[in-house]
Amino acid sequence: MTKKHVLALFLTLFAFQLTQSQVLISLLLGDKLNTGKISFGLEGGYNLSNISNLEGAKAASNFNLGFYFDLLLKENKNWFVHTGVIVKSTMGANIDAYPLNDESLDNLFEDADVRRKINAFNIPILARYKFKNNLFVELGPMIGFMLKKSHDEFTAINLEDKEDELQYNRKIRDDHKLFDLGAQVGLGYQLKAMHGMSVAVKYYQGVVDINKEAMDKAHYNNSFYVVASIPIGAGEKAQAKNEAAKAKKEAKKASKEKAINNI
Repeated sequence: MTKKHVLALFLTLFAFQLTQSQVLISLLLGDKLNTGKISFGLEGGYNLSNISNLEGAKAASNFNLGFYFDLLLKENKNWFVHTGVIVKSTMGANIDAYPLNDESLDNLFEDADVRRKINAFNIPILARYKFKNNLFVELGPMIGFMLKKSHDEFTAINLEDKEDELQYNRKIRDDHKLFDLGAQVGLGYQLKAMHGMSVAVKYYQGVVDINKEAMDKAHYNNSFYVVASIPIGAGEKAQAKNEAAKAKKEAKKASKEKAINNI
């Protein structure tokens, strides 16, 4: 494993600690990480999440943002490992209102709209196969870790002023497991061979019951994603590096052919 691969894996494991400065870090390290075998950049988009087997649950809209790494496997230009960290990621669903065990709160939010926001950072580790026409398919596990700020957001109409809304947030981290695991499958298209922008649709299905306490049915996270991946630092500098390596390889090949012809 090269030093660049070690650096890529290191950043993948600890990127969640760098949420506030992820764009700056990408700009600073993009040229160093984008090589002939590694593509690094920002990935983000829209996702529609839900909770399987939770009665009354309806899909909720979210946005996500993170880092990605595409690692070319050996010299095979068709197989990659697509990984990274979705630093800003929200799972959950729109759910039915439930008692809050407080009479005044229950009176205010009895008919409230409730949005369960499971804030997490997710780490996909996907095997990607890219066809000659730049379409690709991918499949693999995704690991998730719930963050402390996860909560149920209650929103109700203020009966004294109907133009105003009341809001109450109930923390839910203690009710749920901190660890999530599931499978993700995706289909996408990349504009260029290695360092081009790509767009993809993906689906994630959790296989771990997210509740700490046993319910009548196990509840699982699921989410549909539409994302774009934008390589950072794969501009003139990276292109020049790749072209120089390609020219060196072609010159070496030409030298060998000339030597053979002179025999």
